[in-house]
Amino acid sequence: MTTTSLPIEGMTCASCVRRVERALAKVPGVTEASVNLATESATVQSSGQVGTQALMNAVQEAGFQVPQSSLQLAIEGMTCASCSQRVERALAAVPGVLQATVNLATNQAQVQALGSVEWAALAQAVQLAGYTAVAFAGDDEQQQAKLRSRAQARRETFKLLVAAGLSLPLVLPMLGELFGRHWMLSAPLQFALATPVQFWLGARFYRAGWHALRAGTGNMDLLVALGTSAAYFLSLYLWWREPQGMPHLYFESAAVVITLVMLGKWLEARAKLRTLAAIDALHALKPATAWVQQGDGFSERALRELRVGDVVRVRPGERVPADGVVTEGASHLDESMLTGESVPVPREAGAVVTGGAVNLEGLLLVRTTAVGAASQLSRIVRLVESAQARKPPIQLLVDKVSAVFVPAVVGVAVATGLGWWWLGADGPTALLHAVAVLVIACPCALGLATPATLMVGTGLAARRGILVRDAQALELLRDVRVMAFDKTGTLTVGQPRLACIEPAHGGDAGKLLAAAAALQTGSTHPLAHAVLAEATRRALAVPLATQAAAVAGRGVQAQVDGKMLRLGSERWREESGAGDAGLQARANALQASGHSLAWLMQAGEEQGSWATAGLLAFADTAKPEAALTLQALHRLGVEPVLISGDNPGAAQAVATALGISKVHSQVLPADKAAVVHALRAHLPHGAKVAMVGDGINDAPALAAADVGIAMGTGTDVAMETAGITLLRGDLRLVVQAIELSKAITAKVRQNLFWAFAYNVVGIPLAALGYLSPILAGAAMAMSSVSVVGNALWLARWQPSTLPGKQP
Repeated sequence: MTTTSLPIEGMTCASCVRRVERALAKVPGVTEASVNLATESATVQSSGQVGTQALMNAVQEAGFQVPQSSLQLAIEGMTCASCSQRVERALAAVPGVLQATVNLATNQAQVQALGSVEWAALAQAVQLAGYTAVAFAGDDEQQQAKLRSRAQARRETFKLLVAAGLSLPLVLPMLGELFGRHWMLSAPLQFALATPVQFWLGARFYRAGWHALRAGTGNMDLLVALGTSAAYFLSLYLWWREPQGMPHLYFESAAVVITLVMLGKWLEARAKLRTLAAIDALHALKPATAWVQQGDGFSERALRELRVGDVVRVRPGERVPADGVVTEGASHLDESMLTGESVPVPREAGAVVTGGAVNLEGLLLVRTTAVGAASQLSRIVRLVESAQARKPPIQLLVDKVSAVFVPAVVGVAVATGLGWWWLGADGPTALLHAVAVLVIACPCALGLATPATLMVGTGLAARRGILVRDAQALELLRDVRVMAFDKTGTLTVGQPRLACIEPAHGGDAGKLLAAAAALQTGSTHPLAHAVLAEATRRALAVPLATQAAAVAGRGVQAQVDGKMLRLGSERWREESGAGDAGLQARANALQASGHSLAWLMQAGEEQGSWATAGLLAFADTAKPEAALTLQALHRLGVEPVLISGDNPGAAQAVATALGISKVHSQVLPADKAAVVHALRAHLPHGAKVAMVGDGINDAPALAAADVGIAMGTGTDVAMETAGITLLRGDLRLVVQAIELSKAITAKVRQNLFWAFAYNVVGIPLAALGYLSPILAGAAMAMSSVSVVGNALWLARWQPSTLPGKQP
């Protein structure tokens, strides 16, 4: 019997409680469900394992919400993939935790939990697993974590130098033998040099290995502790057996292996810092202070004290401190670090500006609209960090291997020692071969292969204006064979103009336009902007609309001057039963030439009857880079498909101009997802479908596609739904995203191949006696460094060249 507690939001009365209890009781496996209105929680008794997600879905279907929280932790003390696995298991076991993901490359964990999980419970779980957890709630905590990391790095550098100084005299006699020199140190001196390395500088391996054993698992530290201890205590035994002679001791093996492991971790840490360069560069875009208007003057204020609505002064050369709207002044802003756009963009009064952009020439006054964590820059940083923390499907294989790797290596080492002894080798020789197996089998490279590459790749993408929200999207994008595009705002400029007004029965075009403008007041749809812009240009008096209501996929209706009016699609006109008022021929001609249509209808005298009052035609143009982008997709083996809610003529006109052969027109928002599913059904196994869109109506299709790509010029809903966001509306970034996906995936596979190959080749060589413990330690130390170095090489990636101005 299992008991699960769920916090629930939105319950207001006893009937809400009953509804939730009935919904939970229907979940297979639930034996009893009781809901407490006072504590706003539910207690569920179930037989067997009932997934928390199933319970949450039941609550949501009942019309309520299960609140969730997200917490980021810095984890100190992890050294390999086995460590990250152990921390994940420890965090996932905390009551209320839904998911825990640990990134070895950043030494961070992301925890998704029900309600507000207790920080103390998470910290205790991490501590019991043998590590230390530090919370990071904001930029200040992150800065403190960086300071601690730098202080730790200085301490590690000092210890490495001490270890090298103590180990070098032990290695020199080995080098001297190559030149016929006999510099062998006495046993007491070897003991004096090796002991501090083994038990002071190497104490970290014993502590971490002991914690791993207590947790019933193993890690790299356990392997190092076992191997070096075997060599150290074997030397003590041989010295005790021949106290007056000069026995061959192995103190140098133990000391040098520890020193080499420390060197490898030091080099690895320095390389990992470079992988964080993209995040650090984004953090650096935030100025420390802002000049805020107070009365007739300005005062300097710390950025964390800035509030929405403050007016800030931005002088030439300064960065915009927060998102806002320009109230005075005109200038050009450099937004390259945010959007990848290399050309400065003009900004004047009324224009929206993004925090972090550099003001190049004029003085600007900006009224802030979003500060701190709500700003666009902070959002980008969170999404990049989130993408770096998530695991792509390929990492699941690594996790499975890491879970059994260390126990398997210990078994191989024992078998190696017994095998050599059985074949006639003496005890010390057999033990040294076993030690070499323990030392060389380091799972660090496996743990770093994927996250290090993702960190470099997602940072590189962010600098180019491609924001990766989900690491899985990067892996799937390389297999995309069909890419569906929305039309308006995606393939087209998205700023249609009103091209034609056709009143019914010789009516007045100005009155028709004024009525349409009244219906569109307050709407954010591009066609609404075109209507309002034309009404403003003609200086028309726009009447007031009341009882306004939007109908998804159809249009809008409202009462204007005492008459109920509708403005919307031809489908809505037909569903309303309104005739064409003799305008159908003209409508057909406009559609054939690529215009989008909106019909104005007026309620008739009979209840439920409608009559056509006129026709509005809109023209939009394809983006300049659209044709080049689609040609590049064809070369990459990706078939473009157009999915539009527009009429067949307008959709086909754009498709013909751009070379798209498959067109789905007049598709309602709810039906776009069905079209995406249908496209996937006709693909071979393993091929994926991507969707590119920018509006709220595209969100279902973006979620239904294997990879959703949102245009950053679109709505927040689209960007939150998509796995990848293009921070500006340049379609060529779609091609760059695919090419970068292939480059990142190839680099991940390279790293995993070399990480696996290193162990597949190295362990047998050590078991067969071809590697001494010192050589094994050197090889182990360099394996992680080589994997991280190969990931850093990805930063040299360049996209293919498309004609025209480059993104």
